[in-house]
Amino acid sequence: MAQKYTTREEDYSKWYNELVYRADLAEHSDVRGCMIIKPYGYAIWEKMKEILDKKFKETGHSNAYFPLLIPKSYLSKEASHVEGFAKECAVVTHYRLKNAEDGSGIIVDPEAKLEEELIIRPTSETIIWNSYKNWIQSYRDLPILINQWANVVRWEMRTRLFLRTAEFLWQEGHTAHATKTEAISEAELMLDVYEEFAENYMSMPVIKGRKTESERFAGAEDTYCIESMMQDGKALQAGTSHFLGQNFAKAFDVKFADKEGKLEHVWATSWGVSTRLMGALIMTHSDDEGLVLPPALAPIQVVAIPIHRTEEDLVAINEKFEALRLELKAKGISFKYDNDENRRPGWKFAEYESKGVPVRLTMGPRDLENGKIELARRDTKEKEIVDFANIAEVIEQLLKDIQINLLERAKKFRSENMHSVDTYEDFKAQIDKGGFFLAHWDGTKETESKIKEETQATIRCIALDQPEEAGFCMVTGKPSSKRVIFAKAY
Repeated sequence: MAQKYTTREEDYSKWYNELVYRADLAEHSDVRGCMIIKPYGYAIWEKMKEILDKKFKETGHSNAYFPLLIPKSYLSKEASHVEGFAKECAVVTHYRLKNAEDGSGIIVDPEAKLEEELIIRPTSETIIWNSYKNWIQSYRDLPILINQWANVVRWEMRTRLFLRTAEFLWQEGHTAHATKTEAISEAELMLDVYEEFAENYMSMPVIKGRKTESERFAGAEDTYCIESMMQDGKALQAGTSHFLGQNFAKAFDVKFADKEGKLEHVWATSWGVSTRLMGALIMTHSDDEGLVLPPALAPIQVVAIPIHRTEEDLVAINEKFEALRLELKAKGISFKYDNDENRRPGWKFAEYESKGVPVRLTMGPRDLENGKIELARRDTKEKEIVDFANIAEVIEQLLKDIQINLLERAKKFRSENMHSVDTYEDFKAQIDKGGFFLAHWDGTKETESKIKEETQATIRCIALDQPEEAGFCMVTGKPSSKRVIFAKAY
């Protein structure tokens, strides 16, 4: 039987790390700060990617690919952009290696120094807008709606699998528009796409909001986000969509002739989600026994395990499960039949529980004789004996129920951990307990910085659906028009 996990209550961070390893999702690589995404973990990411890619294309976007290496001079063209990413950049300075003359090994060839250093992309705005300059001449060339699936590098010293690594996988959308209104609408549309994906596929409730000036993407005029609450009460930024204004168009001199022939700078957006979503998925639903997956993203939605004494029993059970496999395949439900005789049933139960498979089926000789089957659901750990005759329909409905239950359970947890506070003393007394705190803020960077420095909590967002509510900043007592969401965050 599998060894017990460290519980969430004992050590949440250790629980998370153990789960990632034991569910076979990922592991650390020998390159500091980088990870290896293992097949089971990558299968979940592929499902995310497949769903999102379809949604992007349904909203008019096309995929393209831009270079991994960006000339250093490109980053310096947009001042706030380079300032935001300068400390995270990995730099390529040479293009050749050679054997050391003393036989000590391979060295960088000092004669192969690049005339201009190249930056491994931390994000692609600069190289993409340098290309858009050649693609856009008139209003007829707009809008440009491009998405890229890629990897990026942001040098991190303190890393955690999926949540923060030096290299990670993501998608980045980059669009160009003729008007400010159209660009803002695009940024809002993609935020809606992310919200719908998070709630309907990840079963993860999110709050849509706007970042403060201090928390905006480097080079953006406005940053929209979806914020989710993890089981330890910390916030996780699950996706962002940026209105870039004309900043990058001006930096790279991207203009278009409007219908009257007047030259105007283009309006821009960018938006992205990453393998950070994997961490969000784990921490939203999983328990002390391992991973819990919403059926929409589970690589294996149903696993079947035979229990038999004789070869004759096994043959008969095999036939039953093969018929079921075909029924479920017709319904688009992924199914695995594990009749590996090198593993005991108890080991298999623990293994698939650890991997978060939503539904487990078990059939033994007595079940076979009675036309029954045992069904266990991962989210509630409930078991029941049902008729085999209509098991495919039962499974189809159960997967829908699990998907909904996980979302409702996460919503309930978030609701129970949302707090309104009016004084800074109350805020400081409660913030370490975790959760989202709705509090008035005077709108200044100085107050925002003071709160972060003294409590390690940040303004996660100004919620888009937060009603106007006159009040006074909990720190300075200055007037405030609405509450903002504070939390400690990943």
